Amino acid sequence: MVERCPGARPGEPATIAAEARRGAIRRPASLAAWALIWRATVADRPALAGLMFVIAVVLVSVAAPVFSPYDPTVPVSGSRLAPPFTPGHPFGIDSQQRDVLARLLWGGRISLLAGIVPTAAATLVSLALGTVAAHTGGVVETVVMRGMDILFAFPSALLAIAIAGTLGPTEQNQMLAIGIVLIPYITRVVHDSVRSVAVLPYVEASRSVGASTRRMLVRHVVPNAFPPVLAYSTTLVGMMMVLSSGLSFLGLGVQPPTADWGAMVRDAKDVLSVAPWLSTLPGLLILLTALAFNYLGDGLSDALDPRRRRLKAAGALGTHRWAGAGGTDQAHARPA
Repeated sequence: MVERCPGARPGEPATIAAEARRGAIRRPASLAAWALIWRATVADRPALAGLMFVIAVVLVSVAAPVFSPYDPTVPVSGSRLAPPFTPGHPFGIDSQQRDVLARLLWGGRISLLAGIVPTAAATLVSLALGTVAAHTGGVVETVVMRGMDILFAFPSALLAIAIAGTLGPTEQNQMLAIGIVLIPYITRVVHDSVRSVAVLPYVEASRSVGASTRRMLVRHVVPNAFPPVLAYSTTLVGMMMVLSSGLSFLGLGVQPPTADWGAMVRDAKDVLSVAPWLSTLPGLLILLTALAFNYLGDGLSDALDPRRRRLKAAGALGTHRWAGAGGTDQAHARPA
């Protein structure tokens, strides 16, 4: 027989309710947990390098009007296919007599947007779908998850090509196609993460003291299920930049004369033998930016693992052990 602890309401499980009131079972403190995640991420050198590279690309792209010496769509004075280090044109001139540096700077804006915007939009939609499916269960869960399985049956690149080709070759349709492709992948991660968090002690304690479904989801389940989703989505940004560049290369994305790294590779394919730098420079930027997002996402994924997070945070502080204040270093199980 379990002894009822003082303060437990009638009908409440004595141990969970009383421990929740005494603070023995706690919901992770958000600020302390995120501080620990940040320390572990910074301690991961590849993740830190990826973060710094992403920040640099974002800042340079945002400040393109300041750094860009010319209009990226207007021909400049000079010889067509002028090589790099030409006076006034450090990265040369392309086949349409446009400055390559200006197109690289402005093209970063489109390429970043094509990776970040669809991923962020798909994450928001997936949070709603995955949370509803995991929490409701039954027929709703079956319909949502089987619908995601249907989308899984199509290779992501072919599905994006089919959607973009059907809707028409525009930048907006390109992002929409990429977002639709991402939804089933992120929804599955959200679904598994919400289900793993929903059975943790502090959620059970919240349910036992009569918290409403909305409050329990908003205050307890979704915030603590989101970090693994964030880590996974971060790794997808780089992949979606590559997919976006592929669509632009096929003529299903950004249209001339708009500057885009994938479009620059497409425009340079006809002069590859005489001006290889025209495709090498944007291709290298696509590769490095995608790798940076992947390293950053991997670092976040490791930082969200409680065991590896303690080790990395301890390394960042120069100690062998890191203990979060107030027991805030609780686990968020990564989806399988």
